[in-house]
Amino acid sequence: MRLSRYFLPLLKETPSEAQIVSHQLMLRAGLIRQSSAGIYSWLPLGYKVLRKVEQIVREEMDAAGCHEVLMPSIQPAEIWQESGRYDDYGKEMLRITDRHDRAMLYGPTHEEVITDIFRRSIKSYKDLPQNLYQIQWKFRDEVRPRFGVMRGREFLMKDNYSFDLDREGAINSYNTMFLAYLKTFKRMGLTAIPMRAETGPIGGDLSHEFQILAETGESAAYYDAAFEDIDFMADDLDIDQLKSLYAATDDQHDPAACSVPADRLRSGRGIEVGHIFNFGTKYSKAMGALVTGPDGQDIAVEMGSYGIGVSRLVGALIEAFHDDNGIIWPEPVAPFDVGLINLRPGDEACDAMVQDLESKFRRAGRDVLIDDRDERPGAKFAAIDLIGLPWQVVIGPRGLKDGIVELKERATGERVELSPEALINRLTA
Repeated sequence: MRLSRYFLPLLKETPSEAQIVSHQLMLRAGLIRQSSAGIYSWLPLGYKVLRKVEQIVREEMDAAGCHEVLMPSIQPAEIWQESGRYDDYGKEMLRITDRHDRAMLYGPTHEEVITDIFRRSIKSYKDLPQNLYQIQWKFRDEVRPRFGVMRGREFLMKDNYSFDLDREGAINSYNTMFLAYLKTFKRMGLTAIPMRAETGPIGGDLSHEFQILAETGESAAYYDAAFEDIDFMADDLDIDQLKSLYAATDDQHDPAACSVPADRLRSGRGIEVGHIFNFGTKYSKAMGALVTGPDGQDIAVEMGSYGIGVSRLVGALIEAFHDDNGIIWPEPVAPFDVGLINLRPGDEACDAMVQDLESKFRRAGRDVLIDDRDERPGAKFAAIDLIGLPWQVVIGPRGLKDGIVELKERATGERVELSPEALINRLTA
């Protein structure tokens, strides 16, 4: 992709309405634009990142044995009245009426819809367990939307729902998702700390929220240093050990009750990126989601729900990975793998080298953005730093005379000069 033809509206100045780093950089780097308070359009660069985050989430849900569905964003009020939440949810729920005067709502969550699907489709314990997920836009009418996509009104969320015959099966489903979440965030370059949490309006008696650490996090977080030594991608993680390790946000941290030795207690700032719940039969009893058990009796199924803020994660990644010059994307979620900076567009040797490198990178499956604009070098370097591509390749006439190009790693700032062949080998190995 050539930057001269790409829709990338960069901003030199930080918009006054942006209060936190991720919001500032998402606007400056041309990832999003505000449509109305708390509602954003995703522009090409931001949408590429969003889709990569979404795909990692999807792959890990599939690997955990979940099945993807897509539910409507507009829901009938009747099923919320059945569950008892319609009047209790509060003003965050956007209530609407269709042309036939039927009460509808823009879904803030989908427990009722998925329970309705289940009760219409599954009748026997032999069809359990089930775990269904979607990646869908939701709406919650925040009274004070702020911080860009970190606390918007419209947001993209992965939510899934487990159905089991008994408590033992429900806890097994909960544990499966607990581990899947740790792996999901680690694949994006993030270490998420699972913390016991309140269940809130969703209900239930077991809940964990997953906090990633960032200097600009929303709340203080305290945790056992043992988390720092765990390989979250391992297949033999001990979930009982993980659950036993101390971790708490500032509103739940009690120094007097904390049993972690002072030399092992770590603290930082946390951003919530995921939340999981086990809520038993709260919805299945209220809505009649019953199956016939082994003894022929009807049983209300045990349920759980599990959410990841997909669009919120884009902002959280920037909060965790940035410097004074801009974003520093981890490679798995970067919009492009490599930025090719042509210092002299129109120069025959430079143009030929750019074309050759682009072709070789493409064949190797690397996504490349070429800065071929008629701009001074400083402006090109600043733009590529701002948008945060993991690797930058600088091509200029002086280096080409000596048969070399310059490679810069965005995360470390390290620069090396090497031959085009060595460059290709390094970035495609």
